[in-house]
Amino acid sequence: MRVYADNAATTKISPSALKVMVDAYQHQFGNPSSQHRFGQDALSLLNSSRIKIINDIGAIHHDYLIFTSGGSEADNQAIEIFKREGLRTHKKHIISSKIEHHAILHSLERLANEGFEIELLDVDKNGLINPESLKKAIRADTVGVSIMFSNNEIGNVEPIEEIGAICKDKGVLFLTDAVQAVGHLPIDVKKLHIDLLSASAHKFHGPKGIGFLYINRNVTPTSLIVGGGQEYGYRAGTENVPAIAAMETALTEAVTGLESKIKSTRAKADRIITELLKLKGVKLNGDRVRRAPGNINISVKGVNGDSLRYLIEAEGIAVSAGSACNSKSKDPSHVLKAIGLEDELAKSSIRISIDETLTEDELDYLIKGVTKSIRALTEGESLIK
Repeated sequence: MRVYADNAATTKISPSALKVMVDAYQHQFGNPSSQHRFGQDALSLLNSSRIKIINDIGAIHHDYLIFTSGGSEADNQAIEIFKREGLRTHKKHIISSKIEHHAILHSLERLANEGFEIELLDVDKNGLINPESLKKAIRADTVGVSIMFSNNEIGNVEPIEEIGAICKDKGVLFLTDAVQAVGHLPIDVKKLHIDLLSASAHKFHGPKGIGFLYINRNVTPTSLIVGGGQEYGYRAGTENVPAIAAMETALTEAVTGLESKIKSTRAKADRIITELLKLKGVKLNGDRVRRAPGNINISVKGVNGDSLRYLIEAEGIAVSAGSACNSKSKDPSHVLKAIGLEDELAKSSIRISIDETLTEDELDYLIKGVTKSIRALTEGESLIK
């Protein structure tokens, strides 16, 4: 049996999304900026997809939804909005956290080189931000706050509504990298007081290479890519209409019956966690309760994470040693370091990420295979049985 358990890295495109994408490539292939019928057919599909996604995240039609190449571009554009607003208002203090995705952290580093002051908040041992610490950190010259919705490595879900309310009260922009949350957790940008939100389709069974940046209508966008007048004039380049339509289909599918999917996935993940914590040297990273439904990050004392992953892969099970975005780095995860893990324990981690498509047979096989692999390294138990 082969089991895919690396959904935090990417998901398999849904059959419905794939069908919509292929159909659009065949029948709505026109450039949506063209005035003829072929272009207008593509524009109609583009507009309807935008409206449906806006509805799916609780936004309103006067808000901006800019289509991007994925979450990293959306994050970069959002930080560029922070920069523009900071220069306009002479506010150059930005708050974020030590466990953000590198698309945020590296964008902020760039702003630091341009005279902005970047303050990265600590998180607790479970990777959670203390809202009171954030509140105290906001100053008169703070232009924005960037806190991710759900961490890509350890799955912890931040107190976004509380953070958003603080930012609204203080009059600062609030950005959340929601790449790991959209399609997996309930999101209502108005209720959560979110000004900017980034997402990527391939994390919720859509195609790769397409994502979006939500921008509250009270925030003035700025361009990251210039050229043509596409996307309200704030993201140049001919829109990838087939991928956008597929993304909308995948997202609508994902949020339909979401509570039931969350319950099912969480129950399977809890079973995996319970069984693995019975093993010698296994530690769960991240909060046990406030975590994305299918994210499981463990460290195994005295074990190399890559070696463990190789053994698990030999069982036909796909997991990752940390984040796929940083899989080639030999340095310990900055997220695991931020929650207090020593280098050795941080390098012993693996991430198992499942979703609602995991069958009971696959679940049983995964638990058995991962358990056998861990015991082989911690207890010298033979892999041949």
